[in-house]
Amino acid sequence: MNRKGIILAGGKGTRLYPLTYGTTKALLPVFDKPLLYYPISTLLGFGIREILIIGPSSMHLEHMVEATYPIKGVNFKYEIQYEPKGLSDAFIVGEKFIGDSNVTLILGDNIFDGQFPFLGSINTIYGVTVDNPKAYGVLDIDNNLGIVKRIVEKPEIPPSDKAVPGLYHFDNTVVEKAKQVKPSARGELEITDLINLYLDEGKMGVTILPDDMAWFDCGTHDHLLEAGNYVKAIQNRTARVVGNTQITS
Repeated sequence: MNRKGIILAGGKGTRLYPLTYGTTKALLPVFDKPLLYYPISTLLGFGIREILIIGPSSMHLEHMVEATYPIKGVNFKYEIQYEPKGLSDAFIVGEKFIGDSNVTLILGDNIFDGQFPFLGSINTIYGVTVDNPKAYGVLDIDNNLGIVKRIVEKPEIPPSDKAVPGLYHFDNTVVEKAKQVKPSARGELEITDLINLYLDEGKMGVTILPDDMAWFDCGTHDHLLEAGNYVKAIQNRTARVVGNTQITS
């Protein structure tokens, strides 16, 4: 079945003020390219050629792609998320776009650099080792059975050091499942609750990313700077353009 992609570039970027007073987070530079370039390249690396970009109403969404660069053979569409209702809301906003396809969601401030393992399941999330699991959705792993029981959102006592980064693969039932998710205490449709619906059905695959996979969540000044320094170091010391190896026209 065809797989489409969604980039959720919503939110006001308040943690990045004052940088985002005059622009959207998606257009902030990560060394020599806008942040949006990187999630686009990741989706293209999975062979996805139909991409929906979701952003807030204050954006001219088309300008984000124009600022990245034109890509032949890729069909971009745009939707507005009028208020940030949580990550699961992306599937409700994108219901018409998804149609009868499977879908991959990537967050607009996430950068991945490396080779992804083979996508062995239609429904797949990833785990990555982090130093501060309290800041993320974390895998609760049954080590005896070797399975993931639940995803726990920002736990006080993390059940593991494996965080779930902002890249998720789902089958076509994701729209109806997203509509079943109830708002959390902070009033959002949490992606962890959506993933847990799949785990309850035994229909979610989990892949731990290799240690040489670089991942950046560019939601803060520190992480944005770290990502820019990483891209700068790779490109200045090698002939490789970060992200470019994943893009084919």
